[in-house]
Amino acid sequence: MSEKLHKILAVLGLLLLSACGNDEPIRIGLLAGLSDRGSDFGESVRNGVILAIEQQNRAGGIHGRQIELIVRDDGQEREQAIRAAEELIALKPEIIIGPVTSSMASIVVPMMNRAGQIIISPTVASTDFHGKDDNFFRVNRTTREAAIHHAGILFERGSRRVGIAFDASNLQYSETWVKAFRDKFEHLGGRVTDTSRFESAATPSFAEVIAKLLPSTPDTLLFVASSLDTARLSQQARRQAPALVITSTEWAASGELLTEMGGESVNGLLIAHAYDRNDSRQPYQSFREAYKQRFQREFGSFSLLAYDTANIIITALQRRRDGESLKQALLNYGPYEGAQQQIVFDANGDTTRQVYFTEIRNGKFEQVR
Repeated sequence: MSEKLHKILAVLGLLLLSACGNDEPIRIGLLAGLSDRGSDFGESVRNGVILAIEQQNRAGGIHGRQIELIVRDDGQEREQAIRAAEELIALKPEIIIGPVTSSMASIVVPMMNRAGQIIISPTVASTDFHGKDDNFFRVNRTTREAAIHHAGILFERGSRRVGIAFDASNLQYSETWVKAFRDKFEHLGGRVTDTSRFESAATPSFAEVIAKLLPSTPDTLLFVASSLDTARLSQQARRQAPALVITSTEWAASGELLTEMGGESVNGLLIAHAYDRNDSRQPYQSFREAYKQRFQREFGSFSLLAYDTANIIITALQRRRDGESLKQALLNYGPYEGAQQQIVFDANGDTTRQVYFTEIRNGKFEQVR
């Protein structure tokens, strides 16, 4: 080999190494409530996303590029959510994961659609976002599906008169959930005896919320609220009407906080979870152990949903062809393998999910359905 050719090849080699070393990371945004009173919800989602991305980065990233997670806090407040969404849009990530609540989705999804930004939520469930051909993908089932399922389970277990306390701070979720529940439960032959609305952001008196429901003589109290508020509602329910059945929606299924805050008052609480606690298969067990090792605590439903969501994105980015948009890739390359379930998007980016019911017994969640 001539000395001149040797020098040329050496320079080309240095340029290739330099190019590889300077590959831009693949940026993924995350928008969640991380500073509000129900921040355990957002933190659970963030943790699930972090775990999936760290695992993929250790495995070499995506086509040799590392994944960078850009996190913004919407604070579960309108103006903060707008600012956070604007910041993320300006950074032009491949996709934004979030928001975690339907109330925040009502604010930021129109912004994302106008900007042409792809967004995917692990948890948003309101039917307000279902069946629309836009830039918003959802990995959770709808409030209608959840409420119909819940109504059937309660009726089978003997509930006939249900009083409902619901958080209007996340009205897009709670209002559609309550309506679907009432329609189904009353169709089955039961009755919603009364509803009690509160605003979690306004530091309500939970004693008054429960007291409003009792004159209508319910046999069951249903809470459409976060884990923290469900714990406090349960405490008041046990003080004022200890014989009543208590139950809560999957919104409260963020993990340990419910039993930590509720103590003995949440014993007997029936709640929906987005995963099978009795699953012995390796993918689920590996996720569970990895989560506990990374965060030193057990995971909740939202962490698993978020973990699945991040892995859906990773798979679509790995398989995407040149010139193919990420929206097209997300629609084209399913079904996606989750820790327990396959995720299949329809043409509008919607999916559904099998959900399980657990009852808290002596401080532990025990699966009953």
